[in-house]
Amino acid sequence: MEQERMEVFLERFRQEPPSYIRVLEKQALAEDVPIIRRGTQDVLRFLLRTREPERLLEIGTAIGYSALFMKECLPEKSRITTIEKVEMRLVEARKNLAEYDKEGRIRLLEGEAAEKLHELVKKGETFDFIFMDAAKGQYLNFLPDVAALLTPSGLLVSDNIWHEGDVMESRYAVTRRDRTIHGRMREYLQAITHHEQLETICLPVGDGMTISQKRN
Repeated sequence: MEQERMEVFLERFRQEPPSYIRVLEKQALAEDVPIIRRGTQDVLRFLLRTREPERLLEIGTAIGYSALFMKECLPEKSRITTIEKVEMRLVEARKNLAEYDKEGRIRLLEGEAAEKLHELVKKGETFDFIFMDAAKGQYLNFLPDVAALLTPSGLLVSDNIWHEGDVMESRYAVTRRDRTIHGRMREYLQAITHHEQLETICLPVGDGMTISQKRN
């Protein structure tokens, strides 16, 4: 209840993105497509506008909503690479990026995130901002390549780390089908908060998020 009251209060002061972003948001909510929550949007907007990263990587495109949202928070010189494997999502992502990214600032990589991350590492590509919002049980698997792709002083933002609050519960308090993800997310939080290359903070925003900076 307190969280709902806070959201209502903050809504008065939020900066509104371009109208097409809200159109996509309504479409996604109507079709039960998961997108970044308003609190997460606020944090991303602040980080992107203050850091102004030139090369941004997103893991988990879905319908392209978050990539387009982040594009609107970045200077024109910035470029976004985003990865998605689910064909049903890709159909919408291709359409939305074609319609709303006329400048061609967003590069869509289609396929398994783990494979695409390996390819990016082999090519020697680097990014000064990485937003991870894909299959929660895979975050831990992605971490080695993600850390390798992140430039010194670059930021890694991991979304939905609470998994609807399950991660904070005992293993036996969650449904059996969610216990694997529950365990994997706890392992990820342990790994990222004790990672020798990363300085990490956990924020109780949206469904929980971590912000990690790569040490020089």
